[in-house]
Amino acid sequence: MVTRLSTYFLRTLREDPSGAEVTSHRLLVRAGYIRRQAPGVFAWLPIGLRVKAKIETIVREEMAAAGAFEVHFPALLPREPYEATGRWEEYGDALFRLQDRKGADYLLAPTHEEVFTLLVKDLYSSYKDLPLSIFQIQDKYRDEARPRAGLLRGREFTMKDAYSFDYTDAGLDASYQSQRDAYERIFSRLGLEYVIVHADAGAMGGSRSEEFLHPTPIGEDTFVRSAGGYAANVEAFTTVVPDARPIEGLPAAVVHDTPDTPTIQTLVDLANAEHPREDGREWTAADTLKNVVLALTDLEGTRELVVVGLPGDREVEMKRVEVAFAPAEVEPATDEDFAKHPGLVKGYIGPWSADGAVLGEESSTGIRFVLDPRIVDGTEWITGANEKGRHVFGLVAGRDFTADGVVEAAAVRAGDPAPDGSGPVELARGMELGHVFQLGRKYAESLGLKVLDENGKLVTVTMGSYGIGITRILATIAELNNDDKGLVWPTQVAPFDVHLVATGREAAVFETADWISDQLETAGVDVLYDDRPKVSPGVKFGDAELIGVPIIVIAGRGVADGIVEVWDRRTGEREPVAIAEVVDAVARLRAS
Repeated sequence: MVTRLSTYFLRTLREDPSGAEVTSHRLLVRAGYIRRQAPGVFAWLPIGLRVKAKIETIVREEMAAAGAFEVHFPALLPREPYEATGRWEEYGDALFRLQDRKGADYLLAPTHEEVFTLLVKDLYSSYKDLPLSIFQIQDKYRDEARPRAGLLRGREFTMKDAYSFDYTDAGLDASYQSQRDAYERIFSRLGLEYVIVHADAGAMGGSRSEEFLHPTPIGEDTFVRSAGGYAANVEAFTTVVPDARPIEGLPAAVVHDTPDTPTIQTLVDLANAEHPREDGREWTAADTLKNVVLALTDLEGTRELVVVGLPGDREVEMKRVEVAFAPAEVEPATDEDFAKHPGLVKGYIGPWSADGAVLGEESSTGIRFVLDPRIVDGTEWITGANEKGRHVFGLVAGRDFTADGVVEAAAVRAGDPAPDGSGPVELARGMELGHVFQLGRKYAESLGLKVLDENGKLVTVTMGSYGIGITRILATIAELNNDDKGLVWPTQVAPFDVHLVATGREAAVFETADWISDQLETAGVDVLYDDRPKVSPGVKFGDAELIGVPIIVIAGRGVADGIVEVWDRRTGEREPVAIAEVVDAVARLRAS
């Protein structure tokens, strides 16, 4: 049935909504696709649901082609399965928790691994039942601290999550590849450029983990890639560790007075002015050992300090630190933290002093000291002497100090070598569209999912998890397909195939537009017909441009001469077409 704009539940806005930070947010609200209900929470209006359904259809088709079966779980789930896997606490403040009238704990699911696992445990018991892949398209809930960018970072969002179940590692590899291939087909059909990057598994757990990122300046993720094909998000990037250097024969460390040098730059300036190198090279920030104090809060609320040592020309990257110390929450140490540990002298912290080591588990402070991978045995450093106004010169790693461990905490820079030897990396921004994990046996072990193998022995099932952000994809497509007038949807996800506009007051115009709409509908074309009788042509054209249907047919003054105008919003080209040939003209544009 033709959708008539005179009766359709759709209202457009002339002005941008307040607080809209990105183009997709601004245009989707103005064009009547979504309406804000609360920070990070949106209502879907009829035209928005049509686009969302088009994306879901493509996803469903490719999931079916990969052999996955669709199910549907509730979003409201009990506490117990998530407590069994540790994620009731592990998710921290990101989890929406609530109680029913009897005091029982529930949550709004951020993801559904636990209940998928229990469903298969309930129904399957033999290796003959496997492999199995099942999926759902369902809303998820995460209490984002700073929801932003409309649908790109919300508290409620729609996801396709699929799960594979195998009883061998080889089976998991095959299921993982099948889902990964399906993702490539999905994003290609949606017209989305993507880069597959190595990723950290985060709260999901598991081993192999890859993200599908769309390169875009508004992306929330930073990733690296090399000309040789390496790609990873910054959390998963691993530093190429230099070779250790000989320690024998290196001069002893010397403590110098370095007043008023609380920063790396002031220290380098003073070192060059008062303590020049014997080889004539100038000191640089890369010769200094920066020691950054972080506070970790574990799931029980216990607060612990840790000192991270890294080259002075590097900054700590909080995303990498959060992964390194997960599931603890990480933040810079506060003045209160320093007050409780007088051995930490701000601006002059180091792993060594003339009175002995002050950092590390064996020290008097008990503060953990961890190092960047670049700080290998035999490297020499300028670093704090743990006394105000004093630094140590020539402190040698492996001779004068050791650490409690190594941590990937430093920010990745363009030009850093890729860990696979494929050359230097460049940095780019990307928006995560999908994520595939090899979960392994983490959830199956926690929840007791076992099957009998060929020998009648119980074995733990191995799992994969595969997510696609449906609503985020919709927003990303909107970000990519618009102009200064409004949205311009690609054909495969457009809410309608044709936007038919009747302009003017003459009855013949509306009669002709009615006939065209009937002919298009008979030809299987989905039509949005602007039949509003007392709305000006300017308003109708403005709405058509804003709404973004890729083909617009205009019935106006040319009707008297047997002509209508066909407008391709994707290219901007307009063409006069005989009324009798409109269906053929539309068919040609839809196929282009």
